[in-house]
Amino acid sequence: MRHYVEEVKLRNGARGLLVNVPGASVMATRVQFRGGLRYSKKPELYEIAHVVEHLSFGANSKYKSESAYESEFTKNGAYHNAWTSDLSICYETECADFEWDRILDLKRLALTEPRFNEAELAAEKGNVKSELTGYMNDYNRLLWPRLQQSIGENVQHLGERVRTLPNIELKDIREHYRRTHTASNMRFVIAGALSFRRRLKIRKMLESWGLETGERLDVPMDELHGSGPVLIRRKDASNITFGFSFVTPRRLDSACTIAMSCLNHILTGTMSSRIFGEARRRGLVYGMGSSLNLDESKSSWDFDGEVDEENAIELFDLIRRELAKVLNGEIADRDLAAAKSYCLGRFQMAAQTVGQLADFYAEEFFKADEVEDYSLVPDIVRTVDKEEIIELARELVSSGISSLTAVGSCDKSLITELSSRLKL
Repeated sequence: MRHYVEEVKLRNGARGLLVNVPGASVMATRVQFRGGLRYSKKPELYEIAHVVEHLSFGANSKYKSESAYESEFTKNGAYHNAWTSDLSICYETECADFEWDRILDLKRLALTEPRFNEAELAAEKGNVKSELTGYMNDYNRLLWPRLQQSIGENVQHLGERVRTLPNIELKDIREHYRRTHTASNMRFVIAGALSFRRRLKIRKMLESWGLETGERLDVPMDELHGSGPVLIRRKDASNITFGFSFVTPRRLDSACTIAMSCLNHILTGTMSSRIFGEARRRGLVYGMGSSLNLDESKSSWDFDGEVDEENAIELFDLIRRELAKVLNGEIADRDLAAAKSYCLGRFQMAAQTVGQLADFYAEEFFKADEVEDYSLVPDIVRTVDKEEIIELARELVSSGISSLTAVGSCDKSLITELSSRLKL
């Protein structure tokens, strides 16, 4: 999709990207504040950012309730959502081009003039509790916070998060909002048909948002370390849901990310891949995968899947064997060529809408204030070579920061045995 990117810094301190997509009939907006779960004032209020996010489209200076605001916002089909992570609160909207300015002004009301009240706070605390307790039945969501804790990240797992909800009061909500929702702590990406005149109007509108200047909050830093295996015992678990990570304490750049995407495709990407494909051929596992995940200060090579107890050791032996081959430089030219071709195809397919373009640029800009050059991605894919992949894999595996976490009804001794099979 043809487009042009302008990076802007507003007079109030906010920074963002305006992505002009000529002829687009939709406008997509992403607004991020560095104010997620890790920015709670104290551990007893850990879930406060999530509650603030839930309250974000509630009562404000013009609309007395969430339902009144929602009715006005969506009357022409516009969409909004929000999400909270360890470090971010992000607000998303998409709307038809003809009402872009109306929707942007409604977004201003929600983000700059909220009227937090006790009734909506009580309701949203209940909704957040329901959301989190539901996640406890999703074993993948259950295990990853425990893995993060095991390697030294100062996060809370789902059960701990639920227990903080009763501690959150209206005064805490207002304090967290004032501290995190400031102009200098704000980043945005707006994509659509942005003529020169429209870009000027957007800048003027955003500069009028009534946010305190504030500052860009620092990223919390943890002392990361390796860990022994963790078992979350669930008596009703019929198999083992597992996740393990190799972590390097730096944020890899886009070229490294693309190289690791090629490797992940070779190992777990398809039914013909070296780990997942072979495991399926042997009848060991229905599904598993791998990915590279980045935050502001580290990069994590993650593997996850589900396996029956009787197949677990054979599967982990297969994983170890194939990882060892990579570390020894055994990557076939034909496999790398196929992976690069796949990555090129997926890249072209991943930017078919204005919203997808906004997400592409938001990924790097929100985390590192970096503007990804979309036009260079195909060339980066084509230049990926085996040596680069091998060196990255060696860096991740040899960092000493790794852990295995599993959910199951098995004995801990089995998880310990599986962890030993990952020592490379």
